[in-house]
Amino acid sequence: MSAKRIYLDHAATTPLAADVLEAMQPYFAHDGYNPSSIHAEGRRARAAVDSARERIAAILHCKPKEIVFTASGTEADNLAIIGAARAARARGKHVVTTAIEHHAVLHAVRALRDEGFDVTLLPVGSDGVVDPARFGDALRDDSVVAAVMYANNEIGTIQPIAELATIARNRGVVFLTDGVQAAGTLDLDVTALGVDALAISAHKFYGPKGVGALYVRDGTPLEPLIHGGGQERGRRSGTENVSGIVGMARALETADAARATTNERVAGLRDTLEAKLTAGLKRVHVNAKGVARLPGISSLSFAGVEAESLLIALDLAGVAASAGSACAAGSLEASHVIAAIGGAAANGATLRLSLGRGTTPEEVERVASLLPSLVASQREGAALSV
Repeated sequence: MSAKRIYLDHAATTPLAADVLEAMQPYFAHDGYNPSSIHAEGRRARAAVDSARERIAAILHCKPKEIVFTASGTEADNLAIIGAARAARARGKHVVTTAIEHHAVLHAVRALRDEGFDVTLLPVGSDGVVDPARFGDALRDDSVVAAVMYANNEIGTIQPIAELATIARNRGVVFLTDGVQAAGTLDLDVTALGVDALAISAHKFYGPKGVGALYVRDGTPLEPLIHGGGQERGRRSGTENVSGIVGMARALETADAARATTNERVAGLRDTLEAKLTAGLKRVHVNAKGVARLPGISSLSFAGVEAESLLIALDLAGVAASAGSACAAGSLEASHVIAAIGGAAANGATLRLSLGRGTTPEEVERVASLLPSLVASQREGAALSV
């Protein structure tokens, strides 16, 4: 009997939790009505959406009316960036973001550039962290929006969001953060963070795919991107995904309640994995080691190895991992994040091993014993082909 497969791609998506599925079940069937309808069935669906909004707002420490439900984290990022920039274009047309953002942000900013906005793409240090002083210097009198992700989805670095948001607020610039990778792991208190908008996506914290949310601070100008029935206070038209919204609220509550203990356990497993791999292999580099990182993400660069071949070898050995973000339609092109931090990370293959709350010490031990032989085999094959 073959060994059970090991899933180390939780940064791409997490499995749907059993309690979340249970909470969603009624809204697939007998309670699955349109929350905009005025009859009793519609009112039950509306009550479920309103309850979920209140519960999510409680975790974010915001008003329920400041939560906008979307179909994904990508949509939430686009609504925040494009919607806020368009709403402020009479005042200025300059946008600031960083070189390591998710494509949901980078491509949204590119769309704004095509509309005539000026864009500043901030570099990061070799540790993958934004320098607050450099961020402040990048802001101009015509800057209207700045977007910096809370935590990076490839290397796990956590940015000094509260400090950056204060700098932006003092300059009158709307500050947005992509919190998709951070949700369920980091504190989402938007009051403490000081942000004007924060995006999340349910499938990153054991909720369903196809549903996200955007916090928008009350009073922040925002043009809608989707027009139609005027749902979500006119900020995002379209019939709400009741089952998905209910599932997202349950998943976020569960993740937030267990956050401290889960983070400690997962970070310990990550550190054990990195220690074993660096002890058992030469020419391996742990990216962003030594700075604040998400507990479950380990980004490792192996010199003399090709990423696609190593991923295939791992998959055949029963381990699911990735080379970076899985949100680029399965692309294995060189990561813009790895290119941005440079140094040892840019040489050879970079793997992202992302652990989750279901990862076990036995699985970490198996990967730690398996990966060195796969890397050695790949290096030997590369040497023979020269």
